Amino acid sequence: MIIGVPKEIKNNENRVALTPAGVTEFRKQGHLVYVQTDAGKGSGFSDEQYQEAGASILPAIEEVYAIAEMIIKVKEPIESEYALIKEDQLLFTYFHFASSEPLTHAMIERKAVCLAYETVEKTDRSLPLLVPMSEVAGRMAVQEGAKYLEKPMGGFGILLGGVAGVKPANVLVLGGGIVGTQSAKMAAGLGANVTIADISLPRLRYLEDIMPANVDTVMSNEYNIRELIKSANLIIGGVLIPGAKAPYLITRDMLKLMKPGTVMVDVAIDQGGCFETSKATTHEHPIYEVDGVVHYCVANMPGAVPYTSTLALTNATLPYALQLANLGWKTACAANEELRKGLNVVNGKVVFKGVSDAWNLPYTEVKELF
Repeated sequence: MIIGVPKEIKNNENRVALTPAGVTEFRKQGHLVYVQTDAGKGSGFSDEQYQEAGASILPAIEEVYAIAEMIIKVKEPIESEYALIKEDQLLFTYFHFASSEPLTHAMIERKAVCLAYETVEKTDRSLPLLVPMSEVAGRMAVQEGAKYLEKPMGGFGILLGGVAGVKPANVLVLGGGIVGTQSAKMAAGLGANVTIADISLPRLRYLEDIMPANVDTVMSNEYNIRELIKSANLIIGGVLIPGAKAPYLITRDMLKLMKPGTVMVDVAIDQGGCFETSKATTHEHPIYEVDGVVHYCVANMPGAVPYTSTLALTNATLPYALQLANLGWKTACAANEELRKGLNVVNGKVVFKGVSDAWNLPYTEVKELF
């Protein structure tokens, strides 16, 4: 198969979808790999390293899309890329269709095969291609939240861990999954008072067992959230419904309950956000303020630490990408249920229920493809 790796062009996206080590693995199994010039530069990988691994370097993104049977990316295609995508071309990347109606309609129109990292799912319901970036984003949420709590950045002016004689900050983490767990670990490690809210009692029991003494757990419901946000300095939203739009856990009217300078970090922004007042931001302009509350809603948080993120992501995606290349997407997805669940839009048909529900589009059972 012919594999194409374009340079990411989303704002401040420095990750790359394939490392030179990954190129070597594809070449060992007889596949051709074309990498756009400087695609790996932001992550610390030079064109020369890719060439030494066996890739061919192409100067323009148009050339990569034109030659490739499978495009491997990190982030969803943006508008300038839509016209480059060919019918039947396989795109293996993060899509988050439920948060973007224009992207959904564009991929339907292009009749591409869209296999989304975020909905590849194991039998235990875990999301192996979302986990590494959720780990990075969860840890970064605290790092960024601490920064924007500083007074010059618009925050309340409180140090997360406090000092002797001064109480630490209060951190509320909404969602006890990968993002929430990593956020709580980081915030607790810095000495903050942390509360994790989740709707699963078994998950809360687990977190109660593994977390340090400065982490409390509470059942997530509207009443509890309204009470907790009154004293919270940093609120991290890490809820996820795989492939579907995130629910609003904090509504506009709740902002008036918060202290001015409270910081909210919406890690769920890729799926539409879990705060009603959230709107996607970029690393270039990461924050905005509503009713005195600082909102940090960067849609590609791990892009700020591309060396770590690229290696973590490609460690997870490469085995699946090799299956797709070796067998072709139809055979690979028919044989592997994990990959099959990654199919979202195929040849103009929406085959993932969460996407069809989000935009009221006709739904086709994925089994009809085989």
